Amino acid sequence: MVNTFKNHIHNTLPFLKDKKLILTISGGIDSVVLAYLCRELDLNFALAHCNFNLRGEESDADEAFLVKLADDLDLKLFTENFDTTRYAEDAKLSIQMAARELRYRWFDELVNQFHFDYVLTAHHADDNLETFLINLSRGTGLEGLTGIPEVNDYIVRPLLPFSRAEIVSYANANGITWREDSSNSSTKYLRNKLRHDVIPVLKEINAQWLQNFKMTQEHLHDSKILIDDFMTQVYKDVVIFEGDIIKFDVSKLLKYPNPKSYLYQLLKSYKFTAWNDIYALLEAQSGKQVFSETHRLLKDRDVLILSLKAHTDEAQDAQYTITNDLAPVETTFGTLRFETVSEMQKGESNTIYVDKNKLQFPLTLRKWEQGDYFFPLGMQGKKKLSKYFKDEKLSLLEKEEVWVLCSGNEIVWVVNRRADNRFKVSAQTTDIFKIYF
Repeated sequence: MVNTFKNHIHNTLPFLKDKKLILTISGGIDSVVLAYLCRELDLNFALAHCNFNLRGEESDADEAFLVKLADDLDLKLFTENFDTTRYAEDAKLSIQMAARELRYRWFDELVNQFHFDYVLTAHHADDNLETFLINLSRGTGLEGLTGIPEVNDYIVRPLLPFSRAEIVSYANANGITWREDSSNSSTKYLRNKLRHDVIPVLKEINAQWLQNFKMTQEHLHDSKILIDDFMTQVYKDVVIFEGDIIKFDVSKLLKYPNPKSYLYQLLKSYKFTAWNDIYALLEAQSGKQVFSETHRLLKDRDVLILSLKAHTDEAQDAQYTITNDLAPVETTFGTLRFETVSEMQKGESNTIYVDKNKLQFPLTLRKWEQGDYFFPLGMQGKKKLSKYFKDEKLSLLEKEEVWVLCSGNEIVWVVNRRADNRFKVSAQTTDIFKIYF
């Protein structure tokens, strides 16, 4: 196995040879064997062990075993202890997810603090098969079927082409000892149940199951590359960027065969799960929307608008009070400033000029409300904001983002859109007041 591993590093992962590495090690056979293999290749690496304190004395014995192993191999060992149970309770996560978060957060800290280039993990081919089956059971797209990536940012998995049987054979042939995690024998968790009850049956049915699975995954990966390449062109055709808002042109999307498939590819990274509701947006009326954990997708006329949920979470009754001291006001969307000037300059959307003596302090900056009206600068009479927004063809999302600056109960400025005629500078104005973001 040493020669095969050496060839794999040389042909597939040659960048590891002259880099500073950290190898995550549990004490189990997979990570211990990876440590021995990396030592055989004389790679520059240290060990990192997480003690999750989930198995009492057994967890402490794992750490003690690794202290001795590091000494035997003349390697530096980093260790960290976690109160995993408490973290899981506080974060409302499963023990497995809590351990994962703690583990990878610590790896980030080690990489940044000690300037490691890559983190090595001991995932192997059988782990890949288990992950495939787990994703398959949950209903996944092509990404979930292409398996664990061999390289993902600074995480590298050099044992991924090797089976557990090969790892066990190498360990036994070289008299390598390791620690057995008692929790691995339990079928309480889905991964363990697949490992002990399902995968052995599959291998019994077909002795070449793992090899055939690897070939299938390679085909799936090739198909994913083709799809990704084509979706790059689709993206250019149907996607419109407006700041941190993304719009999808529904009319163009509907021209593609099976537009639902394209919509899935466009949105798969945004943690949506209600896909039938999302597909229904293609034919829905304006105002319909679907939420994920992080994003909102809104139908508005002929586009779907994707935005962060943060845009919708801001309290509708949020407001700022501006006293007469004219200090800058820090808001969630910029700094509001005030300045007395001698003359007006060419206007911009983020600036208005008003007659200061017409203002009644304190001023109020708030979200617009139904029933609000103002007297648009340059027009006769008043107009409801809802009618103004309709005339301006604002989307629901854009309407939600509108703030108004008020003097008493009167709107001075529909912020960054239109000033009010009642506060305009005239020939009688003695104090010109510049208000801008």
